[in-house]
Amino acid sequence: MARFAFIIHPLNAKDVARKYPIAKFMPDWAIEAAIRRKKPIVASRIEGIVSKTGVHTDGWFIACPLTPKQMIRGMPIEQVYDRITECTELAAQQGAELIGLGAFTSIVGDGGVTIASRSRIGVTTGNSYTVATAIEGTLKACHLLDVDTSNATLAVVGATGSIGRTCAKVLAREFGKIILIGRDEERTQAVSAEIPGSEVSTSVEAIRSADAIVTVTSSDSAIILPHHLKPGCVVCDVARPRDVSTRVAKERPDVLVIEGGVVQVPGSVEFNFNFGFPDKMAYACMSETMILSLEGKPELYNFTLGKDVSVEQVDVINALAAKHGFELAGFRSFERAVDEEAINRAKVARLLGGTIPRTA
Repeated sequence: MARFAFIIHPLNAKDVARKYPIAKFMPDWAIEAAIRRKKPIVASRIEGIVSKTGVHTDGWFIACPLTPKQMIRGMPIEQVYDRITECTELAAQQGAELIGLGAFTSIVGDGGVTIASRSRIGVTTGNSYTVATAIEGTLKACHLLDVDTSNATLAVVGATGSIGRTCAKVLAREFGKIILIGRDEERTQAVSAEIPGSEVSTSVEAIRSADAIVTVTSSDSAIILPHHLKPGCVVCDVARPRDVSTRVAKERPDVLVIEGGVVQVPGSVEFNFNFGFPDKMAYACMSETMILSLEGKPELYNFTLGKDVSVEQVDVINALAAKHGFELAGFRSFERAVDEEAINRAKVARLLGGTIPRTA
């Protein structure tokens, strides 16, 4: 049986209070200064994952004490690499044979390539299965809202990243129009060259006309605000931290925001750590690591690395997920399950072409 590990980290300075309650009363700069000196720790043991083939696995959450802000601009990249490599070594000491890079540890630098070269166990970002579930979730949500995708507009925010680029390439087959949004115009144009007929923008304002939006940037704060969204649109937010502001949940009951990549894990899994999901559910990136562990083939352990995810990788991980019993777990939005009422509100708003009160 192969065992796995998965790296987690605080999404902001105050998130550190989950482990150290005193952080609630400290300024962000003081929290970041304190955790910068800390070593990775084992956050919890993960147990009870059982494939429908009968194979089982277990693993560990490894906590990396860095925030996205520190990883992106607060520390030299070599120091960040060193800290993440320490996580892989700690995982190896526990008995893990592969490790998944969670949240910003999969984004920073070269997307896990350097980490894999320094790790004595396999490394994957989990981005292949994240892409697969984002595509599946977006299309399913559009179907529920009666969106005719062949005549609809899709916007992909963060289109130059590995997840955004592949989501755009696959979903372009389904939508009548596609808008690619990235901070760097030259890089976004390069992606556009691979998707005939696509449009390019460097401004998030371009999503105003979109019927469906997939957003997966490396921003450390929300970039999509209530005024950006068309009534009755679908937003699949794959980013962590979220790209969609919490204000959208309060001010725009007429749109359907879903968290990309929420997966039902087979067996009676116990994570022994609260990351905000109901029992037996996990992010797709976590699930990719579990799937590869259940498959137990060392040649697959470094499955997703770098800044690109191919359509072929998405197809392979989808097949392995089905083999082992991993499934898209309905929809969640801002830490809550999406109910029928929320779907109907967005559906009615789409039909009427305008906002509706929450009680409608």
